Amino acid sequence: MIVDLRIYTCKPNKVPVFLKIYEEKAWPLQLQYLENCLGWYMTVEGELNTIVHQWGYTDQGDRERRRNAMAADPKWGEFAKAVAEADVLVKMENRILRRTPFFDAYLAKKG
Repeated sequence: MIVDLRIYTCKPNKVPVFLKIYEEKAWPLQLQYLENCLGWYMTVEGELNTIVHQWGYTDQGDRERRRNAMAADPKWGEFAKAVAEADVLVKMENRILRRTPFFDAYLAKKG
């Protein structure tokens, strides 16, 4: 399994605006196409105005197939346009993560 860690930094006081657009336009699509949401979080300490979300995939090919299918949906374009027009984001990052072998062993034991 790999994890797609996505980190969005909003302009000050724009997190609620971004979250409203996301919840209305992107959340249903991502649940439909990506399926395996591991979490959605907002920072309360550290770098403020930051949103972090994680999506799990079998492998990089699974991730690419799912994200490409979502990107081809016209509703995804509507979400991207709404975010751009709202001018709420400072930056977007994503990182692909793989579990360490000792954590896999821990999960296997935990059962």
